[in-house]
Amino acid sequence: MNSRFRIFKTRLAFLGCFVSVIAAGWAAEDRIDVSHIIDRAAAESAMGEPVKLPAPRNLDGQDGYYSKCNYYSATSSKALILRLYQAGPGFDAIKEMNAVKASTGTPKAVSGLGDKAQIYSGPESGLPPNVVMLYVVKGNSLVTVGLSGLDEESALDKTKRLAQKIVAQIH
Repeated sequence: MNSRFRIFKTRLAFLGCFVSVIAAGWAAEDRIDVSHIIDRAAAESAMGEPVKLPAPRNLDGQDGYYSKCNYYSATSSKALILRLYQAGPGFDAIKEMNAVKASTGTPKAVSGLGDKAQIYSGPESGLPPNVVMLYVVKGNSLVTVGLSGLDEESALDKTKRLAQKIVAQIH
């Protein structure tokens, strides 16, 4: 009887390890790296000039997973900011978007992008001239695309197109 119990415990431990490996593999597949979706060439195309080498960061926080990448112009003050927050259990991407709204000016709703999208630009949003920030929620993920140094109309269009590329990768 004692040996049966040891065999059972061994099988149970093996099963637990197997399930953990499978779950970790699924979680890793859901991780999105924004710097792979919007690479340096795409950033240069959006900004219209060469950019410095970025230093992307991807990390797990207590509230979820973060992917961040900033592209800065090599010749001017233009910048492209990319963020992805995939909320962990018990956290909500919509609440994060609402927190931005509570601490900033008035956004404009954007239709046809994710589950909910808001764009901030100009003084009514509390931003300096030629700065556009777009926030998109899809599922329990929050995508942020910011662009500065371009005329507002061009930046609005470009942030939407860049955000769409990231949102398309969220499943």
